Amino acid sequence: MRYFAELAYKGTKYSGWQIQPNAISVQQLIEEALSTILNTSIQVMGCGRTDAGVHASQFFLHFDFTEELPKSLVNRLNKFLPSDIVIYKIFPVHTDAHTRFDAHLRSYVYLMDLTPNPFDYENVWYYYNAKSLDIGKMNEVTKLLLQYEEFAPFCKTNSDAKTMRCELSRAEWILDTTKNRLEFHISANRFLRGMVRLIVGACVYVGENKISLEDVRKAMDKQTPLKKSYSVPGHGLYLCEVKYSYID
Repeated sequence: MRYFAELAYKGTKYSGWQIQPNAISVQQLIEEALSTILNTSIQVMGCGRTDAGVHASQFFLHFDFTEELPKSLVNRLNKFLPSDIVIYKIFPVHTDAHTRFDAHLRSYVYLMDLTPNPFDYENVWYYYNAKSLDIGKMNEVTKLLLQYEEFAPFCKTNSDAKTMRCELSRAEWILDTTKNRLEFHISANRFLRGMVRLIVGACVYVGENKISLEDVRKAMDKQTPLKKSYSVPGHGLYLCEVKYSYID
């Protein structure tokens, strides 16, 4: 049987989702917990590969197991795992279902505080110059990006991606006056390595006139790096939604 698990995690303490040789990852801890409880070696496949410090308010993984799962497995896992990783549910799927390849939409949100908040410093990026940013110009960048299908300027140079094509369906900045916070929302069928953080960085640079909208346009037309690029810190980024055609 193949099973999907829906979960969430705070990425502050981890090197990211994927197992690393010399650092603790979310995948490693979940595999260890499942293997211990089910008394056999279990390997899991995640719906994406979040970077170090990045969070997920919705994430899916899949694994195979030959026997029926214990009814109390979710509760036992949550007792076994640290409190910053939570399993919501585990359910059977068809045997060729794949959390990474079958996802047809992924959404991220990036949170930026306009004023420092001692309770948010691990979960939201405070940018010292945030109040001076021109949100209108930042949204001009997002409108521009929605016109393109390839995003080489917003991919880390050591990426192993075979194509730079991504189908963006949403990209916008929203000012939340109740929380005194900027939120960047973006959705696509897939994302390149480091793409969201580089896009946020470009928006910030345009918003404070370090680069122009035309600089972004030229980079996108030529599919070459920006003359000034900036990858914002990971702790403000959340994978917040993953959609599958066969999951409601």
